[in-house]
Amino acid sequence: MKHETFDSALRSTWQLVSRMYNKEASKFDSTMATGFALLSIDPEGTPSTNLGPKMGMEPTSLSRLLNAMEKRELIIRSKNPNDGRSVLIHLTPFGRQKREDSKAVVLNFNEELNNKLSTQKVKHFFEVIEGIRETTLRFEYFKEDTLKQI
Repeated sequence: MKHETFDSALRSTWQLVSRMYNKEASKFDSTMATGFALLSIDPEGTPSTNLGPKMGMEPTSLSRLLNAMEKRELIIRSKNPNDGRSVLIHLTPFGRQKREDSKAVVLNFNEELNNKLSTQKVKHFFEVIEGIRETTLRFEYFKEDTLKQI
């Protein structure tokens, strides 16, 4: 493709970021997904039903990830005292330590970007991302009038 599209730029850049995070996570005997989960779990506990949407993960993938994290003793599960039907995910002391490792990597990467890019470019980046997010939420390729023409 001669001209880059928004989706190809997003996809290829995310692949690079993902690879970088996985490489950094491997130094801590972890994965990017585990680090993201550790950062997404509130220190006071997070209902498991909130974690999937917060991370953008499907229930099956999240379940596998949480099982692996529990096996590594990064998290423990307990009944939610406010809702007996749900489970709270808590970080163990080891999980809190690994959360700090993940947080340091993310903050370091963000610091590198802030040092490289001007304040104006960072502001524009987030404006563009918000525009993409809004467009994506409103986008519907197969609109009713388009379907009638086919």
